[in-house]
Amino acid sequence: MEYRVKDLGLAERGKLQIEWAERNMPVVARMIRERFEREKPLKGIKVGAVLHVTKETAALVRTLKAGGAEVRLAASNPLSTQDDVAAALVKDGIEVCAWRGMNEDEYFSCIEFVAKWEPDIVIDDGGDLHAMLHDKFPSIAGKVWGGTEETTTGVIRLRAMEKQGVLKYPVIAVNDARTKMMFDNRYGTGQSTFDGILRATNILVAGKVVVVAGYGWVGRGIALRAKGLGARRVIVTEVDPIRALEAVMDGFEVMPMREAAKVGDIFITATGNKAVIRKEHMELMKDGAILANAGHFNVEIWIPDLEELATEKREIRPCVTEYRLKDGRRIYLLGEGRLVNLVCAEGHPSEVMDMSFANQALSVEYLVKNKGRLPAKVYNVPLEIDQEVARLKLKSMGIEIDELTEEQKKYLESWKLD
Repeated sequence: MEYRVKDLGLAERGKLQIEWAERNMPVVARMIRERFEREKPLKGIKVGAVLHVTKETAALVRTLKAGGAEVRLAASNPLSTQDDVAAALVKDGIEVCAWRGMNEDEYFSCIEFVAKWEPDIVIDDGGDLHAMLHDKFPSIAGKVWGGTEETTTGVIRLRAMEKQGVLKYPVIAVNDARTKMMFDNRYGTGQSTFDGILRATNILVAGKVVVVAGYGWVGRGIALRAKGLGARRVIVTEVDPIRALEAVMDGFEVMPMREAAKVGDIFITATGNKAVIRKEHMELMKDGAILANAGHFNVEIWIPDLEELATEKREIRPCVTEYRLKDGRRIYLLGEGRLVNLVCAEGHPSEVMDMSFANQALSVEYLVKNKGRLPAKVYNVPLEIDQEVARLKLKSMGIEIDELTEEQKKYLESWKLD
């Protein structure tokens, strides 16, 4: 077995963390796993994954293994790995290359550790594995049966690859499943983003002005939670007129970032784009402004501009870097501008990741069953999988719903006036 983790001695603690997560993930860690153990739909399949190495990811990986797969796992962020979980997975027979605090070279070497393994199926979070396979190892990419993508940023990259005609295998956009996007992105990120901000700063949100950049599902969730925590004002910045209008109708203020920069106390980016907060905005911010990023990559808050404006910087608390500007103002950057919920906290609650990773497990099974039948395109999660995840989640919660009668089905299928 090959692996690179911080300390195998942490495995027992990691095992307890995984146990706690799986207790709250009945769909992927019990319902789907029990079927996978019986049927072995992934027997002999090599699954290469680049994901945040957390206790929730462990639940998914263990279910894939229960289904007969060999799994190799690397981190999708240099600062998001939970080292005790990584150690526990190695003890559980998973080849892992991940530890918290990797430098850039180490980060990409671990992704290469997965790519060179020549996996049959690839699971990615952010698109770095997909990009590396196509850019550095095209011959390996050409043999991949199919892949999945966990997050908005990665789906954007994959759709660009498809548009340019370079995508070599079919990819299922797990991020876009309704049981992922509407719950993980909205409720998961909404809660976990503030979990990260509060663990890092211990500030009071009530009475503050919170600025949310982007009003996709992630931005919606963050804005909603800011309001619930008592923010005095919640301001949304957007480039999409439809989303901006939606934010207005949802009761939030909408304005350009150049105006929001003057009044905000806490700024949270959630766009998937680069340089959303940059020099021209930082120059307008009040003393003590806090900057946090909820997007996948550390490019939304343009750190080179912050470095250029600062005369000095220091880590004033774990996860909090103070930048002092020439005029004496201070701006505080959380988690080096990386995913604040995973760098400064533990990521999404297990309950919501249950649905996201159930989609992943069932999408991997779908790709195996449909090997060679799907052209190299980006696909939505099949509706039957999306609905099955919702049904299983409701069942695990003890909730029943109505079913259409045959008469109702016939009525919905008819177009005639009578």
